[in-house]
Amino acid sequence: MKKDILKHRLVPEHTILSKSEVNKVLKELDIHSEQLPKIKQDDPVCKAIEAKPGDILKITRKSHTAGKFVTYRLVLE
Repeated sequence: MKKDILKHRLVPEHTILSKSEVNKVLKELDIHSEQLPKIKQDDPVCKAIEAKPGDILKITRKSHTAGKFVTYRLVLE
């Protein structure tokens, strides 16, 4: 039986942003997508959510100090 890694307590929530969400985030951060931290397409979470190269992921982590911490990653081959 294969386990769903997305349900593991140590894996933060990953979502693929839409084009309009990407534009909004990049404008707010005043950066280009290439300036974001990277994540490989063959990462187990990328495979599970079917992320493609060029997609931008929103990663939401629970934080004891900040409550919730959001970061973004650019998917690479």
